[in-house]
Amino acid sequence: METVVLVNEQDEVLGLMEKMEAHRKGILHRAFSVFIHHNGKVLLQQRSLNKYHSAGLWTNTCCSHPRINESLTDAGSRRLMEEMGISCTVKPHFHFIYRAQLDSGLIENELDYILFGSCKEIISPNPDEVMDYKWMDWNELTEDIARHPERYTSWLQILISDYRQNIEEILFP
Repeated sequence: METVVLVNEQDEVLGLMEKMEAHRKGILHRAFSVFIHHNGKVLLQQRSLNKYHSAGLWTNTCCSHPRINESLTDAGSRRLMEEMGISCTVKPHFHFIYRAQLDSGLIENELDYILFGSCKEIISPNPDEVMDYKWMDWNELTEDIARHPERYTSWLQILISDYRQNIEEILFP
């Protein structure tokens, strides 16, 4: 059984809950989103059609939920290997809370840490997690999300809309 760490808005741990139950009930829990970048481009993945929500949508390099007592950097590195087959060091830079109604009646209610790393490795995605991937120029990505939001996950749309400046300060110091 996969669990998520339930938290309050100050990121204080309140307990654990089975992942699907937390998404059905819309309970606030800890999550992370990873952006791998290189030479002004970000690595995107298209979520597998087997995913329990947002299947087939494009999103940041990877995302998931840290396990209890697992550091964000360890969790981000673990999921990069599990989803994309790459080994990169990642570092958290900021977090935000969002709530979004998803397909299948699920609700994302997450305190989402945004992690960044830079690497250029051979990518070997897990087909159970990732349908496709691509390196995309940052400006092209933001323009495409504005023109075609239906192609992208809700959390990536929120990040680009509300936290674009934060991200650009990290990608382009």
